[in-house]
Amino acid sequence: PALLEFAGLNLIRTSVFPVPARGTQRVELRYDLVLSTTGDRVDYVLPRSESLDYNVPWDITVDIQTKRRLGTVYSPTHELDVKTHETNRFKADVTRKQLDQPGPFRLSWMVGTSGVSGTLFAYPESGTNGGYFLFLAGTPRRGPEDKSKRISRDVVLVLDRSGSMSGDKIVQVKRAVEQVLAGLRPGETFNIITYNQWVDVFSEKPVEKNDKTVAQALAWVDEARPLGGTNIHGALTSALAMESPKGSLPLVLFLTDGLPTVGITAESKIRELGVTSNPSHKRIFTFGVGVDVNTPLLEALARESRARPTFVLPQEDVELAVARVFAGLDGPVLASPVVSVEDASGHPVPHRLREVLPRELPDLFSDDQVVVLGRYVGDAPVTFVLNGTDGEENRRFKFSFDFSTASLGNTFVPRLWAIRQIAHLIDAIRRSGADVRYSADLEKIRNDPRFKELVEEVVRLSQEFGVLTEYTAFLATDGTVDTPPREVQRQTRKNFVNRAVSVRSGMGSVNQSVNLQKDATRKTLNPRNAHYDSNMESVSVANVQQVANRAFYRTQKGWVDGRILAREQSVQPVRKVVYGSAEFLKLLWTLASRGQAGWLSLGADTILEIGGEVIQVTAPNNNR
Repeated sequence: PALLEFAGLNLIRTSVFPVPARGTQRVELRYDLVLSTTGDRVDYVLPRSESLDYNVPWDITVDIQTKRRLGTVYSPTHELDVKTHETNRFKADVTRKQLDQPGPFRLSWMVGTSGVSGTLFAYPESGTNGGYFLFLAGTPRRGPEDKSKRISRDVVLVLDRSGSMSGDKIVQVKRAVEQVLAGLRPGETFNIITYNQWVDVFSEKPVEKNDKTVAQALAWVDEARPLGGTNIHGALTSALAMESPKGSLPLVLFLTDGLPTVGITAESKIRELGVTSNPSHKRIFTFGVGVDVNTPLLEALARESRARPTFVLPQEDVELAVARVFAGLDGPVLASPVVSVEDASGHPVPHRLREVLPRELPDLFSDDQVVVLGRYVGDAPVTFVLNGTDGEENRRFKFSFDFSTASLGNTFVPRLWAIRQIAHLIDAIRRSGADVRYSADLEKIRNDPRFKELVEEVVRLSQEFGVLTEYTAFLATDGTVDTPPREVQRQTRKNFVNRAVSVRSGMGSVNQSVNLQKDATRKTLNPRNAHYDSNMESVSVANVQQVANRAFYRTQKGWVDGRILAREQSVQPVRKVVYGSAEFLKLLWTLASRGQAGWLSLGADTILEIGGEVIQVTAPNNNR
């Protein structure tokens, strides 16, 4: 007793002795905490400094044991390496690459739900009648003993056998086919297409999996020899034209290691196939093998069909990449999901939600979860409705929430929304480069008002939320605060034209697609703005700090609030507050009551906006 006490806000003070000079003393702190609940959701928060300079690694292990049935488990701040997820037990570790990530560790889980579970996190936006929301829907894990109804899968494997696939590539692809067919349940259907300049089909229609059909398919694939060109348009046309069995979930695993060289080769024409010539609404999971692929094309084919792209680098194994993706497509629970909102009377109120991402939800599989982000209007209660099909009939799940309970503690919500919104804008910019052949085409895009509008919005969101990408990382360099807005826009447009629009293949294109895919589907924060550069090396940004619901940029003048940087005119502080003074402490406790005390954690020489007033925190005896 007496050796351990609270000191101020969220601070523990203790006397530990004796500690010899240059010695080490191990301190172990154990405590019990009553967790907060919201409906069927339980929330846990482990406080931690948000400072990027705080690089002390925390080894975090999660072990949840419940008496009620355990549903989906979600962390908006850290990626989890799940070890066990059973009916009443969950064990996981924070991934090693995030052990030194700043900011608190947040964890939420659902209890008492047997089917699809749903919960809502809302953040109120100051000065508006609304804010940001995160809707989380999760499905239960299905074990081998689970006899409940599953959606049957119809899988079409489309395999590139052009000349560049010779050697280890074709061997790995054939092994991947074995794994996929082995992973199908008896009664599910499949077909196989191989292509170079010609397109060869194993069967005229899907065949049911059994020992005989699997043996025949493997023997047929084994005869494939790599040679010739790459007819992507023809192969995709054949795959999408195949009729899938009624009630099944149609999946295409489309693999290529090169650019289209035979048949129709225009990127825009091939991309249109997934939308205009896909009567069964097949999900096109694309695999780009190596770096000589059109990455924006593979991205678009996947994302527009509720699937996702995968890029296999030269040193990686194709078999493992395909097997990893297919393992996640086990036990489909809800196909073609759609989220809508209703009022208390059951009437649709679509105007209550805005700028919702993703635009189209992916299918939900066993032990899966989907995160929907957007903005809301008004604080009246609403009901989120999740519609989908289980293969035989439509399913409808309702979740009622009250936006009036929105919390300033949910600062992760607007930042996650900003990450996805920026990715959505970048995707539109990249697509504008389809079929660019001449410098005149680039000049036309550069001067297009729509292109300029997209870039301006990327810059605005980047500055406000501190979410930087490979195209806008320069915003965090010293001196940006004094750079005229026109120059910032010019430099950003240049970066987008030279990279996002012009580069369609090669390592410099793969890295863009990997970055975009991560951000477009991001469920956890990225406080260091880590991304891959054009050499696929991981880099991060050190001069932008995300604190609570604000972003601050390190400049020659110190840390500057991103909202001030985003203004057209230079803004001068109207009040100076000395760090550690009585006025400073008063300001600190005011912000602490709002969960925003972290704004002042950056120390002296910080310029920020509070309640419309621009304040500069200065060091004692600082007369600047």
